[in-house]
Amino acid sequence: MEGGDNTAAIDCRLIRVVGRVQGVGYRQACVRHARGLGITGWVRNRLDGSVEAVLQGSPNQIAHMCDWLRTGVPGARVSSLEVKEVPRPFDRFANFERHPTA
Repeated sequence: MEGGDNTAAIDCRLIRVVGRVQGVGYRQACVRHARGLGITGWVRNRLDGSVEAVLQGSPNQIAHMCDWLRTGVPGARVSSLEVKEVPRPFDRFANFERHPTA
């Protein structure tokens, strides 16, 4: 993990982003931003028009990523961001990737 974080300092959050977040490059930008922060997990579109993500990282990394998710990319309009804690134990992801729509 970047920045010397150890496994004990890793948190996991399930995120749902609601608004105009599909068809504007939001997921691909999310992948780039998460990788830049050292976040692991995934992002995907949902059939209801929202975007869903699992974020794993330090509390600081997750906070920065959530701040970015609230704005996203030009053309996106985020109306709400739902953040749920994923309790331990959880499987660890090796990287951050884009998953198919579900």
